[in-house]
Amino acid sequence: MRTPWSEENIWKLCESLRNRSDQPVSIDEFFVVFISNDAKRTPLWMQRSRRGSDEFVLWDYHVILLHVAQDQSLVYDLDTTLPFPCSLEIYVQDALRADEMLRQCYRRMFRVVRADAYLAHFASDRSHMKTPAGDWIHIPPSYPCIHTAESTMNIYDFISMDPARGWGHVLDYEQFVRKF
Repeated sequence: MRTPWSEENIWKLCESLRNRSDQPVSIDEFFVVFISNDAKRTPLWMQRSRRGSDEFVLWDYHVILLHVAQDQSLVYDLDTTLPFPCSLEIYVQDALRADEMLRQCYRRMFRVVRADAYLAHFASDRSHMKTPAGDWIHIPPSYPCIHTAESTMNIYDFISMDPARGWGHVLDYEQFVRKF
């Protein structure tokens, strides 16, 4: 189970940050992070859909926003029970936890995309949230679908952890933690 529309919620958050004229930080300091793996079985702890801190959620993918500042990096996860925003150090410790404790099939990959590139290139017609019969799995947001001049549907390029596909850089757990 995945909280619906995390990729669109993060897109809207990026849009809001970009459009705020009173914002003391630049959109260049923000990165959208898709967390997934080839099996589409990605464990995260401290998620709203689980009550206990020792219980995890298996997402097919999850999307967070990362603010990389000089003094610390902050995570904006709209589904976490941790503070909002949360220091990356605490998020890694409590929500991601160490990859070496996981079986290989559950190890996470991280597609890191600059927020301005995400705003410019992300598109979804929301078809990934429909059943084979065409019914909504979750009721869609009231605003129109997000699209670009080039695409109405490229979400799979962002969810994919194939480094040759999509935008940004794909990192494994150790690379992600070391980089940020």
